Amino acid sequence: MRGLIQRVARASVRVGDETVGAVSAGLCVFVGVGHDDGLEDARVLSERICNLRIFDDGDGRPNLSLLETGGALLVVSQFTLLANTRRGRRPSYVDAARPEYAAPLVEAVMANARAIGVEVAGGRFGSRMHIDLLADGPYTLMLDTHESRRG
Repeated sequence: MRGLIQRVARASVRVGDETVGAVSAGLCVFVGVGHDDGLEDARVLSERICNLRIFDDGDGRPNLSLLETGGALLVVSQFTLLANTRRGRRPSYVDAARPEYAAPLVEAVMANARAIGVEVAGGRFGSRMHIDLLADGPYTLMLDTHESRRG
């Protein structure tokens, strides 16, 4: 499972004319699910996201986590994070899980973050979404739960 994490001053996601999720200061995380991902990957990803020390402390150093700052989390499903671009000019998405498998795992990431104590908003899985965010930094990181398993 992959999570592209962007520290934000604010972020929202719209489907058509409806705002389906919005947060103020915190993180916007795009989540991609692969065929061999499971509930353990969702747990690991959400814990890593909520505990990453990427927010400034009183000295301006990135020593605080989302939990410690009281920031919020916007989660948006993003199958293109699993794109294979090694050959040709058209990305292949064969490594991305089918929607019926991926959707519950994206929901599990959000549920786990809520259980940890973070305010969570989300997009609408499988919809054409428009994301509006104001990056804070910019501060962008990629997490891959398969890399976490290797150490």
